[in-house]
Amino acid sequence: MLGDGFRSIGRREFLADAGMGFTGLALGSLLHQDRIARAADGVVSGASDGKPHFKPRAKSVIWIFLIGGMSQMESFDPKPELNKYAGKTIDQTPYKEALDSPYLKKNLRELVVGLHKVHPSVFPMQVGFGRHGESGLEISDWWPHLAQSADDVALVRSMWTTDNNHGAQLQFHTGRHVLEGPLPTIGAWTHYGLGTLNETLPQFIVMGTPIADCCGGVGGHGANYLGPEHNGVQLAIDPANPLPFAVPGREVYREEQEAEFRLLGRLNRLAGIEYPDDPQLAARIKSYELAFHMQTAVPNIVDFAAETASTLDAYGLNKPATKTFGQQCLAARRLVEQGVRFVQIFHGSNGGAGDWDAHGGLKAGHAKLCEQVDQPIGSLLRDLKQRGLLDETIVVLGTEFGRTPGAQGGDGRDHHPYGFSVLMAGGGIRSGVAHGKTDELGFHAVEDRHYVTDIHATVLHLLGLDPRRLEIPGRKRLDIDFGQPIRPILA
Repeated sequence: MLGDGFRSIGRREFLADAGMGFTGLALGSLLHQDRIARAADGVVSGASDGKPHFKPRAKSVIWIFLIGGMSQMESFDPKPELNKYAGKTIDQTPYKEALDSPYLKKNLRELVVGLHKVHPSVFPMQVGFGRHGESGLEISDWWPHLAQSADDVALVRSMWTTDNNHGAQLQFHTGRHVLEGPLPTIGAWTHYGLGTLNETLPQFIVMGTPIADCCGGVGGHGANYLGPEHNGVQLAIDPANPLPFAVPGREVYREEQEAEFRLLGRLNRLAGIEYPDDPQLAARIKSYELAFHMQTAVPNIVDFAAETASTLDAYGLNKPATKTFGQQCLAARRLVEQGVRFVQIFHGSNGGAGDWDAHGGLKAGHAKLCEQVDQPIGSLLRDLKQRGLLDETIVVLGTEFGRTPGAQGGDGRDHHPYGFSVLMAGGGIRSGVAHGKTDELGFHAVEDRHYVTDIHATVLHLLGLDPRRLEIPGRKRLDIDFGQPIRPILA
């Protein structure tokens, strides 16, 4: 029974409402904070202390992932030779050695052997390119808004991976082939390695619909053996209902909820006397406090009323094609502004391989998808820069692999793990540079080749973290898991 003015509730009902509704979102973040505190006392073996290993260049990361495999030739790596030799087979061009390259089988690990073959008939570029900014970076005409920030980005055009199927989506985030199962993601390692900058918000937030179960599912933003406290917390950008599972019903007064939290806190602390060394109990007590704060903090993040009309228009919130992704990009800026460490945005989820999977109708499909994301991403970069946030925020735009130089089905491109592009910008990244190179057909990464964990290593390095010092005792990692920072793109 609570005090005067509050309805009577049973203990079982109270614990269910107050505990289960909030802890799912809040407990993860607080378990992490509790582990840091206990590690400082030497209690938790192998735990990070939440501090950078060396002076960081950046504080936060906005990690944008295009699901399905964006074409490198129609985005950031133009190949005029595709137009010159369109319709000919690759072995009829001067570049037939691409079919004999040791890279063709050396790094390939097929889930279904022979499913994705080399397509020999050269498919021309489906869009034009232009040089942009003082740097003269070549960017596709499907990215006119992002192209305005050409002098603020670095293009890595020599990425490769080993999976030629969509398990590469999981691989892009964990560094390991899907056959090796889910492992901690880059967002989870960031969460594990660094302490909080904001006590009222989770430090690893996920927006958009994540990758489908076929391709890694929640493993794409999971923590695996680091523990569920380091998983990404999914956030819906719905100003009317931003926390559907973490707020009481409308019939519950805020004062009543405060009284419930106070009572639950007293009950838990009484239990803490009996179990003083139970870290989960201590974290659970704090989880209710964070959950209560989140009810104010999260709605504020997704309430765009304070933004100017020009800002809303710049992000594309007034157009159906760009509204959803624009809201997510604007929320990402507001989240890093409030100190959230890692914001992961997924685009193109369709319950399967992803909308960017252009086996057919590439021109129409990519044009439509680029329209959805180009303006919001371009505005995000400019907005971060204008507010002085780009210097301390790393922005990554990636996809699981590229597309084949050869045609599939007449007007599409197949999966292509041998060479593709990733865009990076912000805290500690050089501006207006293109690094690495694919061959003249865009087939193989041939110069300054980088496996996907080199992107991870670059991000962690700029955050002040040495991934080898984050290794968990008893969880041996491979050398390729750590990657190497891409030094030529570091400012």
